Amino acid sequence: MASSTILSRKMIKLLSPTPPSLRCHKLSFMDHINFPLHSPYAFFYPKIPQNYSSKISQILENSLSKVLSFYYPLAGKINNKYTYVDCNDTGAEYLNVRIHCPMSQIINDPYNDAVDVVFPQDLPWSSSLNRSPLVVQLSHFDCGGIAVSACTSHTIFDGHSLSKFINDWASTARNMDFKPSPQFNASTFFPLPSETNLSSTPPTTHPSQRYVSRMYNFSSSNLTRLKDMVTKESHVKNPTRIEVASALVHKCGVAMSMEKSGMFKPTLMSHAMNLRPPIPLNTMGNAVCIILTTTMTEDEVKLPNFVAKLQKDKQQLRDKLKDMKKDMMPLYTLELAKNAMNIIEKGTHDVYLCSGMTNTGLHKIDFGWGEPVRVTLTTSKNNNFIFMDEQSGDGLNVLITLTKDDMLKVQSNKELLEFASPVVESTK
Repeated sequence: MASSTILSRKMIKLLSPTPPSLRCHKLSFMDHINFPLHSPYAFFYPKIPQNYSSKISQILENSLSKVLSFYYPLAGKINNKYTYVDCNDTGAEYLNVRIHCPMSQIINDPYNDAVDVVFPQDLPWSSSLNRSPLVVQLSHFDCGGIAVSACTSHTIFDGHSLSKFINDWASTARNMDFKPSPQFNASTFFPLPSETNLSSTPPTTHPSQRYVSRMYNFSSSNLTRLKDMVTKESHVKNPTRIEVASALVHKCGVAMSMEKSGMFKPTLMSHAMNLRPPIPLNTMGNAVCIILTTTMTEDEVKLPNFVAKLQKDKQQLRDKLKDMKKDMMPLYTLELAKNAMNIIEKGTHDVYLCSGMTNTGLHKIDFGWGEPVRVTLTTSKNNNFIFMDEQSGDGLNVLITLTKDDMLKVQSNKELLEFASPVVESTK
């Protein structure tokens, strides 16, 4: 991996101090039961206009200072019981770093692990309890390109909230008169019980196994082919991009598992579903429920069957939530999570976590010098499929994370390569 040198480290203060009435931001029940980890995203910009190259850091710092006045919990401190954020205006951590290699060496690496260099070395997926809920790193490459990475506390933000913050930050960078409108009122929808013995603990990892990530692209035409395959061979109607793509990568995971063991093993796949609406779109915090889809036979793994099963599970969850009181949603979400954990602990199923960051605008984040050529995360420590919009067109990028041995099998899967291709960007 390329080496790096920290040029500077500072705390970015809020342009306008947080009013005393907002000093204590109550965390919601959903926030409280979430993993207290930093979620890391990075945006790569290889071609910086000459008139921007000398003032990029100042633009980011000034706009971050202003946007933090609206996203004030990100500049505070989470209390050790995960019940509130002390919005004390400590600020967000900001690093300026020199990366000693050209950007192409990082984003054209076969494995996504190389992107770790654009994140603080000790930070991705680590606890956000004793550190700023927001840590930003501006990375300068030898070629003149830059990467902007943002690590936000999952206790305070889910994916929707993170994308809203990044979009508002970029809008502020382009126009300092822009005024974001986030609402930190999730606790009114999902109140925290007055007495709770719940604790947020990071998920169990497997340090003896090395997890790696690779990004694959599903072009718009290949997604159409997949949809046609699914609809012609079943009664499935109007499958989404993520439904057909996740069915395919799930099938590839099953093929890999069977190659290892010589037999079929049941699977559990979880999808995250945004609860906005019915919760207002500008409500910040965690407002996500999980959809659990299991397969018990090889026949259920076939693409049409899996998509049909996934659509059925999604509709059942929607029907369940439709008439449910909002204060019951967190308890139901917790029940689903516990059901999943029980299956995981038994070891009877291969488990895949699936989430989508599509339709968020993250693939077009423009701080003033153009859109990124790559948006990505660092490698997690479990079997994971994360879907994102591609940088152009209507296709999808999926970041697949598996153990290194499993990835070696999946990356040669002929069916995967028929519909998806490894992502390699040109930065020339």
